[in-house]
Amino acid sequence: MIDLYYAATPNGLKMTMYLEEAGLDYRLIRVNIGKGEQFAPEYLRISPNNKIPALVDHAPADGGAPLSMFESGAMLQYLADKSGFGLPRDPRARLEALQWLTWQVAGLGPMAGQIGHFNIYAPETVPYAIDRYTRETSRLYGVLDKQLRGRDFIAGEFSIADIACYPWIVPHEGHGQTLADFPDLRRWFEAMRARPATIKAYVGVENVYARKERNMSAEERAILFGQGAKAE
Repeated sequence: MIDLYYAATPNGLKMTMYLEEAGLDYRLIRVNIGKGEQFAPEYLRISPNNKIPALVDHAPADGGAPLSMFESGAMLQYLADKSGFGLPRDPRARLEALQWLTWQVAGLGPMAGQIGHFNIYAPETVPYAIDRYTRETSRLYGVLDKQLRGRDFIAGEFSIADIACYPWIVPHEGHGQTLADFPDLRRWFEAMRARPATIKAYVGVENVYARKERNMSAEERAILFGQGAKAE
């Protein structure tokens, strides 16, 4: 049994998508990040960077004591290696999938997260930031669109690279992007959206970057976008 500490953010949704795709048993433990539950001492012992998701595997691959993990990219690779699902066996194909997983973690996620923040959550309009991150996110969408030309999945066969990238494309409107500008990305996106595991992972999930008034208290804003509590 795997305990998944979760909120319905793109990084959290990577993990529910993977667990559903792989058919692994898991228990969902919701972490209310708006209330600062990610700063609780017991959670920091699992996720010292006070972010979600995190997991505890009660039957780890090495047969030892329960294993706790944070950082979604590392978690996806661990689960793929343990279960045999989501990473190609061929060494070169495996490396390609891991490169695109790293590309998402290091590039697509951070840049899309920045434009999502400045478009939706920032208390004031910052034109330079909006222009900067819209352009960079568009460039990254273009990189992915080119990679998907003539192939069904990012690394050739379905892998954790596809699972990692998909939740960061879902809120494309909040990123200031139009999928019609990226036809191969759009084709892949529609195929990913139709997968049964994706549908199940997204049941009841709100688009966190939807453009609308958000009744966010000063305390909640401080917790989400500042350092609402300090790790001890």
